[in-house]
Amino acid sequence: MRKLIKNELTKIFKKKSIYITLMVVFAFVILTNCIYKFFYQGSYHQYNDSYIQYTKDELAKLDPNKPSDTKMYIELKSQVEIYDMSKKYDSNAWQKSMIETQMYSYINEKNTYLYGEEKDQNKVEEIEGKINKILEKLDQDDWKYFAQDELEKASEALNTLEEQKKNTQDKQQLQSLEISIENAKIDKQVAKDRLDKNIKYGSDYKNRALDSYQREAKNIISVEHSNQKLEYGEKQEYNKSIENKEISQYIIENDVDINKENNVRGILKNFFSEYGLFIIVMIVMIAGTIVSEEFNKGTIKLLLVKPYHRNKILLSKFITVFIMIIFTILSIMIMELLVGGIIFGYDSLSVPILAYNFNTQCLESINIFVYLGIQIITQLPKIVLLATLAFACSTLFTNSAVSIAIPLLGYMSADVINMLVIQFKVEFMKFFVSLNWEFNGYLFGNLPKMEGTTAGFSSIICILYFIAMVIPTFIVFKKKNIKNI
Repeated sequence: MRKLIKNELTKIFKKKSIYITLMVVFAFVILTNCIYKFFYQGSYHQYNDSYIQYTKDELAKLDPNKPSDTKMYIELKSQVEIYDMSKKYDSNAWQKSMIETQMYSYINEKNTYLYGEEKDQNKVEEIEGKINKILEKLDQDDWKYFAQDELEKASEALNTLEEQKKNTQDKQQLQSLEISIENAKIDKQVAKDRLDKNIKYGSDYKNRALDSYQREAKNIISVEHSNQKLEYGEKQEYNKSIENKEISQYIIENDVDINKENNVRGILKNFFSEYGLFIIVMIVMIAGTIVSEEFNKGTIKLLLVKPYHRNKILLSKFITVFIMIIFTILSIMIMELLVGGIIFGYDSLSVPILAYNFNTQCLESINIFVYLGIQIITQLPKIVLLATLAFACSTLFTNSAVSIAIPLLGYMSADVINMLVIQFKVEFMKFFVSLNWEFNGYLFGNLPKMEGTTAGFSSIICILYFIAMVIPTFIVFKKKNIKNI
């Protein structure tokens, strides 16, 4: 058997197509890392030059004195003023982010009293005074003024709500007040964390973590105070909110950018999302031709005259496919480590991967390489089943093109099929293989894609599909007539 496997590996590595494919993958790895390095935008701003120029052109066409144009004029005018205020600051300055997120309501209100139906010059001057006060604090780089203001407003709102709760007897109103109180506590906590952790306003990872924590915490409160039974999809969203909240809290407390993607750790974390297609293509190419080429070239006769049982010959080819699966995954992983390390450096590899364990209800810190190993294990059923399908087609049809096309078509259509099945809740389709061949949904007590499936159920389904492909393959190969080849 060892000799047969060695012979099969030798034949594979003599093919030019393998090296051409590896070179294409290597080029794609370089391209992927360069895109993350040079084109990945770490921050987002609502207004850009081209959009504002378009806005100004549209604004010039409107007449504020014309009732049908007034509303649109006020909106576009406010956007242009916001842009003009923010462009004096650097793209990464906290002031720019503050203007874009906090000033619009003031500017819009001012323009409403200036150009709207109910014109009020006194209101305009009052609002302009507030705007000038804010601009003064922005120029003084006094971000703590805004954080302190948020904290005071949240504290006042919380005190007011708690007083209302004391004087309320109605159960429905009490429930509504409890939700509002919990939300106010979250707002207060976020403002306090901003001051305590010295987090300037902006669009960096700390601010994204604060925003995420605030948003997800409020989502959780809303769900937990709801009397309605959650649908399966809502349960998944609820779990996702819990995980995002805990991860965001970890980022705030430990000042570590866990979600950063533009480094070697970030790309390795999403290894199968980035390079999964290339892994599948390479494996399918190998598995889909390893038998059919023998028939097409007539070399199958030379192979079968050797003193080996047919099952042993086919098994050696099948084992070779499994070896090539491991080789392909490790090769692309090494490429990413090499290229990513050169472009980004290896410092990010010391940052752990975080996952929320719903069984223990706590965050787990995982080394990136341990995490990769877990991901490989969860993705192997899909890769093995697609490779087995290609191998079976290669043996049954002895046509390389068909043997490659069928698995790739199945792979590319799987996500669409899964989405439709889940959306329309087609219960009997839970026995379909593509809904069961990815096991990452079962990790850490997560809810799987489809309700009613478990890790054990999916394992049985995958095994049954595997057996259903392997047994006919060996039977047909054993009985195949090669006299006319």
